[in-house]
Amino acid sequence: MREIRKRRDKRGFTGLEAAIVLTAFIVVAAVFSYMVLGAGFFSTEKAKAVVHTGVEQATSSVELAGDVIGESEGSDYLKRVTLYLQLTAGENPVDMDKLTIAYADEYVYNGSLVHTTTSPPTVAGTWNYTWVTDKSGTTLGDGDNMLETKEKVKVVIQFPSDAGGGTGGVAANGWFQIEVKPEQGGTLPVKKTVPGKVDTIMVLH
Repeated sequence: MREIRKRRDKRGFTGLEAAIVLTAFIVVAAVFSYMVLGAGFFSTEKAKAVVHTGVEQATSSVELAGDVIGESEGSDYLKRVTLYLQLTAGENPVDMDKLTIAYADEYVYNGSLVHTTTSPPTVAGTWNYTWVTDKSGTTLGDGDNMLETKEKVKVVIQFPSDAGGGTGGVAANGWFQIEVKPEQGGTLPVKKTVPGKVDTIMVLH
């Protein structure tokens, strides 16, 4: 019998086959890289948004624009304070009608004093604001209730009746704290100590 020899096909990849395989690898790698980069960009944007929001919430939208003035109204206790506010640089306008003011001393805490249109406020536990005018008599406000850049507002706060342990005011050497809370942004705390002698009108340090 004739010996039948089996022939083995030892041919390698042709150029076309190699090109197809190489192209497939490149496409898969490109798609994977695009997915990884896309996820990275998304995570970066989310982190940036979170940081930006955190800064907005932590940074106060308003700041003091002058001295804090105290009034005793002829008594031996500090019963009313006046402070001036302006917008912090770079912040958005603040709606004064949506402002919340809290009061605290060593005896009492009131988280939301009542906003009144009476100027100055005379009822215990109320506050009011008016726009400041410059030397020419021009009002530093455009007629709306929004505190904006280059505007200043005067805020007068009448202490609550239970302040100072029921005296309606803070005695000499006592302390109190006012918290100004805009609708958005951080709280502006104003903590002051009453001098050793209570005068009718005092600049509080």
